[in-house]
Amino acid sequence: MVTVGIDPHKHVHVAAAVGPDGRRIGKPLTVKNDALLITALLTWVRTITDDAAVTWAIEDGRGFARRLADGLLLAGHEVVWVPTRLTAAHRKLHAATGAKSDLDDAAAAARAAIATPDLARHRIDEHVRELRVLVDHRTDLIKRRTNLINQLKAQLHTWLDHTPGDLARPKGTDALAALLTAARLGSHVRGVLMEMTAEIAGLNQRVRGLDTTIKEIVSPLAPTLLEITGISHNSAAVLIAEIGDITRFPTSAKLARYTGCAPIPVYSSDQERHRLHRGGNRRLNSVLYTAAIVQKRFHPAAQRLLERHEPAKGKRGARRILQRHLIDVIHRAMTADQATWQHHVTRHQLAA
Repeated sequence: MVTVGIDPHKHVHVAAAVGPDGRRIGKPLTVKNDALLITALLTWVRTITDDAAVTWAIEDGRGFARRLADGLLLAGHEVVWVPTRLTAAHRKLHAATGAKSDLDDAAAAARAAIATPDLARHRIDEHVRELRVLVDHRTDLIKRRTNLINQLKAQLHTWLDHTPGDLARPKGTDALAALLTAARLGSHVRGVLMEMTAEIAGLNQRVRGLDTTIKEIVSPLAPTLLEITGISHNSAAVLIAEIGDITRFPTSAKLARYTGCAPIPVYSSDQERHRLHRGGNRRLNSVLYTAAIVQKRFHPAAQRLLERHEPAKGKRGARRILQRHLIDVIHRAMTADQATWQHHVTRHQLAA
């Protein structure tokens, strides 16, 4: 059994093969993150082992390694995700001088996978892959729109006494276009401001189109999840895209740690206390924060929970308790929804 550890980066990946005893075998490989990535890795690993099974242990950086993990899995190999904390622990354990290098990280990821056989296995689901692209693209459009709105408003303060408040809606961009048409501005200034306004309106339309597409895909995939107060179709899409296969989190506690909602125990002078976990997946943490705010306004059970904990924990502490409770609810909902995925065919697939 050979385990190949990979330290992923944006432009290159570093791979190191480790035997069952934890010793490195063969020469390491630094390979470009391009279209020939999988071919290069498989050719290299055959020079180390011909018949032995290979497990690929990738340090958990899905932003850089998604294509890598998908390609290896589609080629028939087992792929596991190694948390960075495990990689760091095994690197410190085996490094002679405490130095850190990409090769050390790759070998440490392989050793961590050998020592921890129950690590999350990479799986591919077409629904998740499609939603991930849509969610990432929507996030990018929102950032571009926000940046453009800020630039436009900075310019408008110089030329106009009043600007419409919400330019993320058609009503706001239409009102601004009418205001610019009636204002006494030079032709060049008006042209630039109108162009920026039109670009914002175009981004608004593209975001609304993505919202419609995401809603059509998510509705049959997450009926239970969408019943939770504060979980919109876009929030459900983020949860599905970031979490993927919910079974890789056997308990809601593991999911809570992944999302940064599990408090970290701190012991001092024989007193047990907890502090805020500032790590975890921040996109998921943001979804949970939004859901908690919505439930605080509209959900009676959440309001009672907050009232019960606010005297001792304060408003922020009580909200974090609510977020941790939401993890339990979301974990159950996603588990129930995923069990029914195989019985559903989405509308866009039927059209195809």
